[in-house]
Amino acid sequence: MPFPMNYRSYADLANLVHASMPRLPRDVDLVVGIPRSGLLPAGMIALALNRPLADLDGFLAGRTLANGVTRPVPGAGQRRFRHALVVDDSIRSGGTLGQVRAAIAAMGGGLADKVTYLAVYGATPGPHPDGADMQLEVCPTPRVFQWNVMHHVVLESACLDIDGVLCRDPTPAENDDGPRYREFLLGAEPLHLPTRPVRRLVTSRLERYRPETVEWLARHGVSYGRLDMLDLPDAATRRRLGSHASFKAAVYAGDSGAKLFIESCRRQAPEVARLSGKPVLCVETNSLVNGTWAGKARHAALSPGTVARVVQGAVRRAGAAFLGLGRRP
Repeated sequence: MPFPMNYRSYADLANLVHASMPRLPRDVDLVVGIPRSGLLPAGMIALALNRPLADLDGFLAGRTLANGVTRPVPGAGQRRFRHALVVDDSIRSGGTLGQVRAAIAAMGGGLADKVTYLAVYGATPGPHPDGADMQLEVCPTPRVFQWNVMHHVVLESACLDIDGVLCRDPTPAENDDGPRYREFLLGAEPLHLPTRPVRRLVTSRLERYRPETVEWLARHGVSYGRLDMLDLPDAATRRRLGSHASFKAAVYAGDSGAKLFIESCRRQAPEVARLSGKPVLCVETNSLVNGTWAGKARHAALSPGTVARVVQGAVRRAGAAFLGLGRRP
């Protein structure tokens, strides 16, 4: 069986909210976001409707968030409202929104009768009697969102690239396979640091740079199960072989517990997905590539322990071809 995965980006969220505005109740005079993720769509909706915005705690305490000076918001700062729209980014079982319903009902005074509950993304077609009154789109599980993927439990069954994901890529000047590159490895600025343990890190960095890589990961608190690095003699050989994507795909496909690969490069992401037959999330494009199962069949027999032999064989073939070219007149 393939491992399908669904993904939504910030752009997907904004476009969906914009397209769904005609579906929202027009008499809403207060928008409430459920922290933290629900504040994203709630803020978009409040801006589009020009209505006051509150977080959940503020709503229960009768407060709204302060608004700017560019567009006066009618009724901002007033405790009275006729119809509040309570917003969360997603719903799966309805547990979170059910707790919010209970908290609002406990306030009494008929407050619960003045509220509509909205989830932007639902896992199944509604309705959810104890959760959302409406949802904008069905996004089935398994799923991840751009705003939560680096804090999601999926990381425990994911492979992550390092450069371009955990830290920035080296500049051409830094990428000298020498002292400047070592300096980069030790001092690279972080990009997206995970807050959960990662199943394995799979990088095209050379094996000889393992000490610097391990030191950087420890300094930035990255927890991981395995660190797979490319065992080649130098960067020139790596460039000549062009084995970045095939190496990552072999490791990914050989790990039956790995369900997602997070890759930095827009060119490598579809190739890793094709060769492994598994989903790859590309950070550069903020898009998900779901691999074909034909690729999985091709690489299913490759375990991580065979990757070095595969690469070494490619090195020998490349070396023989290089020498052969050198003998030609």
